[in-house]
Amino acid sequence: MTCKLSLATLPDAAKTAEIPAYDRASLTAGIVHFGVGNFHRAHQAIYLDDLFNQGKDHDWAIIGAGILPSDVAMREKLAAQDFLTTVVEQDNNKTAARVTAPMVDILPVGDCRAIVAKLSDPAIRIVSLTITEGGYFIDASGKFDPSHPAIAADGKNPSEPKTVFGLIVAGLKARKEKGIVPFTVMSCDNIPHNGAVTRNAVLGVAELSDPALAVWIKENVAFPNAMVDRITPATGQREIDFLNDTFGIEDNWPVYCEEFKQWVLEDKFTAGRPALDKVGVTFVPDVTPYEHMKIRILNGGHAAIAYPAALMDIHFVHEAMEEPLIRAFLAKLENDEIIPIVPPVPDTSLKDYFALIERRLLNPKIADTIPRLAQDGSNRQPKFILPSTLDNLRQGRDVVGLSLVSALWCRYFAGTTDSGKEIVFNDASADLLHAAALKAKDDPAAFLVFEGIFGEVSQSDLFRKRFAHALKTLWEKGTRATLQLYLDGKLAV
Repeated sequence: MTCKLSLATLPDAAKTAEIPAYDRASLTAGIVHFGVGNFHRAHQAIYLDDLFNQGKDHDWAIIGAGILPSDVAMREKLAAQDFLTTVVEQDNNKTAARVTAPMVDILPVGDCRAIVAKLSDPAIRIVSLTITEGGYFIDASGKFDPSHPAIAADGKNPSEPKTVFGLIVAGLKARKEKGIVPFTVMSCDNIPHNGAVTRNAVLGVAELSDPALAVWIKENVAFPNAMVDRITPATGQREIDFLNDTFGIEDNWPVYCEEFKQWVLEDKFTAGRPALDKVGVTFVPDVTPYEHMKIRILNGGHAAIAYPAALMDIHFVHEAMEEPLIRAFLAKLENDEIIPIVPPVPDTSLKDYFALIERRLLNPKIADTIPRLAQDGSNRQPKFILPSTLDNLRQGRDVVGLSLVSALWCRYFAGTTDSGKEIVFNDASADLLHAAALKAKDDPAAFLVFEGIFGEVSQSDLFRKRFAHALKTLWEKGTRATLQLYLDGKLAV
């Protein structure tokens, strides 16, 4: 027998899964969260669930919000089960399910008036975001782009905003006019200095229509930087069926994740915060060392293995790490060109951190996929790979491995694997990248013309030389042979 997840069926779910130790009716909302996806429900929501289970801070529950078509589906599926989520944590020796209940509602998607009204509610003291790396309207250098059509439209019509940042600005304006303390804006996305990036976006939107409001926001609103970490694959029918078959719980959109999680957060809040330090969140004055470590070593590692694995027709991440060539390639890349330019992190060994990353990527139960890691490269490469390339170049260091990563990305966008299988892209700039990658087969510089992606890196003669040779080798010899040449120290010319 299975139980269809809802508040009424929690006693049935408790037969196979951990359920909340608190009464959901005791919760009131203190957070509006934009982007209710898998990562948010496996990370921020889990920390709050842990806190509520301790009987603490029940006035910090979550109300979801969104503007995308995908948010409509999420709202419908979660509303049908009283906004509960089953989270399945999987380690090599353990698979455990828990039902979480820190979310009490999701606002009508894209309903400007409803969202702004909730943002102006004094009970809402934090607005948090997981809108993906591509949702911040920034270029390769991390600068906010006020000329983007969606942003420009919000600037011209600030009372009917369509973007997350336009909505936040409208909410802050309403609070200012009513004399209400502004909320904290807290990004939980994998972006270097995500708080500063969010601040620039909010200020940039405000300046387009109300410069005085922008000044007020600058002086009164906190935008803490954060480092967040938990490997969380996409959910498909396989995951839904596994939960039903293994735990007897019918969940419309369960979340699967690894057991490991981490959240390092600056203790800068405008209107208070939940006691997240009681449930494992590390509060620090400066997140920079931690985010450098995570974004360069883990996210950079993800981006490094995605494209050789895809070109070699490997589907799962753990299978890529079980391939000796790819695992050795990642280790050499990390030890030679990434870890040496990551600044020291308090009480942390970077070598030990990378060893932890290797173990996490080898976890077969997570079933994370190469297509997930390969998606959205036009936003991920400038954040996870190219900053390491640029730092090496500025320090006079070679970039054989990092140039190979960029060449692998280019070869991937030519559209076929080494065996000739067609690659299905998932990138907002896919058409442009595909056309450029085909031209780059004969003219490697054709792929480096994207200033918003490559920035200063593309101006380096050394990088251009290394990239061109790596790409030529990939086309002539294939991925396996190219990786072996790199490992043998014979790829550089």
